[in-house]
Amino acid sequence: MAPTLTSRLGLLGLLLVAPLGAQPAPSLPPLREQARLQQQWLERRLENVLPALLRKHKVAMWVLMMREYNEDPVFRSLVSPTVFAARRRTIYVFFDRGPQAGVERLALGGGDNGGLYTLVRDPAQQGRELYLQAQMDALRKVVEERNPASIAVNISRTHALSDGLSSGEREELEAALGPRWVARFTRAELLAVEYLETRLPEMLPVYQDMMRIVHSLIARAFSNEVIAPGKTTTADVVWWLRQRVNDLGLGTWFHPSVDVQRRGRAAVATGSGALGRRDETVIERGDVLHCDFGITALGLNTDTQHMGYVLRPGETDAPDGLKAALRNGNRLQDIVLDHLRPGLTGNQALAAMLKQVEAEGLVGRIYTHPIGDHGHGAGPLIGLYDRQEGVAGRGDVPIIPHSWFSIELNAVTPVAEWEKQPVTMSLEEEAGLDAAGARGWVLRRQEKFHLVR
Repeated sequence: MAPTLTSRLGLLGLLLVAPLGAQPAPSLPPLREQARLQQQWLERRLENVLPALLRKHKVAMWVLMMREYNEDPVFRSLVSPTVFAARRRTIYVFFDRGPQAGVERLALGGGDNGGLYTLVRDPAQQGRELYLQAQMDALRKVVEERNPASIAVNISRTHALSDGLSSGEREELEAALGPRWVARFTRAELLAVEYLETRLPEMLPVYQDMMRIVHSLIARAFSNEVIAPGKTTTADVVWWLRQRVNDLGLGTWFHPSVDVQRRGRAAVATGSGALGRRDETVIERGDVLHCDFGITALGLNTDTQHMGYVLRPGETDAPDGLKAALRNGNRLQDIVLDHLRPGLTGNQALAAMLKQVEAEGLVGRIYTHPIGDHGHGAGPLIGLYDRQEGVAGRGDVPIIPHSWFSIELNAVTPVAEWEKQPVTMSLEEEAGLDAAGARGWVLRRQEKFHLVR
């Protein structure tokens, strides 16, 4: 088994040897405490992460401009947890005054986010709401006084999370600043990507608690607490998960899925032999179960896929052939984690992973993605389900330290007890890289089936 990220960092090591789902699910702190933590993370990111990225990408000034309900994807990662939307029009300006003076953070419209931004108002508009002309005048004055060598704006044809400047706002921005300053616009696409992608060490304990909640809920969902073989449907399990998420005061960023593979069921076009992805299916004894499930809390997201098995009469565990199939899935996880190295692009890592998969005689697909502020997060894609040759653009981004990934993949194995029928183990588990690039699981991975008795 690959090392956990916490064992790399020396945190909570004793918890990592407990069986999957055995630990009681923790509760997250009250909302007020969550907000306090998020505000601390925001301050740390603005003070430490952002300045280094501005200099790395040679950006003198970064301008983000947006309107209420059409916020830039980076918006929520730049504001306090009590700020839910832009105020009419909100403009954030980050100006690098150098290592000694630091990065100036200005807000034109909206609030100061707990004192983390300096509010800018046109002198003629003191005490009044900033309307378009006054706001644009104030922005132009800010730019002229600072005379930045470059102005980064969020425009990208490759990265959605770096493409937050809408067409209307771009027109207003260019009209307000004029040709002199527009000529200094630059598309520093990886600035937004790496700001969103970089994880703080302080986030890890909270994220581990979130993962414990996820593992606990899946263990309950794939048990007799929820499933009565011959009666319970895949949709029943999906909605049980959704209801528990709601009851716990958590959010989610996608609707869960539950499907089954069944002995004697001909494989569908994808080779998974899955039932229940689109249709409600009654769960029967002998079925292999699969779920895809994630939660959202404190501005963080999870994404997990586990496997279960419904015991037949007289069975106390899954058949050996299915357990071997799960081990093949674990081996693919090992390979992905081994090649998840800073400096490699997503496509380079994918090629190395698949080369080793083929050399070991395994059959499977790798479609791993970053995770954090967004579920399908900023950073390099390492394959897509239908793009095993690599992903142009998003796969060409380098892996960086201090990042988290959902190690998502599947392994296909003929199972002797199922007359050599191919069975797919679709697994997904969070892993991370620390400052030195060491890799490990955020919590733990699945190595045994969840059993329905």
